[in-house]
Order: sequence, then structure tokens, then C-alpha cells
Amino acid sequence: MKIFLFVTTLACLSGCSWFHPRPQVPAPPELIVTGVPAGSIVFIDNVQNGQAAELSDKPQVLTVAAGEHVVEVRTGSAVVYREQTYVGSGEKRVIKVLSGSSRE
Repeated sequence: MKIFLFVTTLACLSGCSWFHPRPQVPAPPELIVTGVPAGSIVFIDNVQNGQAAELSDKPQVLTVAAGEHVVEVRTGSAVVYREQTYVGSGEKRVIKVLSGSSRE
């Protein structure tokens, strides 16, 4: 009888955890950079991210830490675009590169 009560108690206690949803972990923040001129490279906070863009219409999806970031697009040693942005936890921020301009 004691074993039956023990097993029943354990079953009830473990069953409680089945009804509570697991906490959702937010997706990592992403910067989606579009309009990068062919041959240009995207830098986030002065660190190169990814390879040189092959096509200007293909977006680059970059995973970053939550917070403020400086996005630069460079062709050779020239900065052709610069933008300061903020992305929160789980957010996706689209950066539309407009060659020859900056947003700060």
C-alpha cells in the first residue's frame, strides 16, 4: 500500500509539470541588410560580417546581440553607407542601404 501511495504521489507531482508550458526563449536579434551594392562588405560595429555582396538585391541576415549597433557598408576602403540602429531581444530590424547616404 505504501508503494502504491508513493507511486501515485510521484505520478501526480510529475503530471503537474505537463500542464505548464515551457518558457519561450526569444529568437536572437537580427539585422536584415538589403540593397548592398555588389562587391561591398557589411560591417557591424567595425567588424566584418559575411562575404562581399554578390547581388545587390539579396538581403543579408546577420545575428547580433541586443543593443545599439553601427552598420557600415564598405566598398574597398570607402564607406558607402553608415547607420546607427538599435535592435532589441528577439527583434528583426531591416536596414535599407541607400548608396551614398547615411542615417545616424
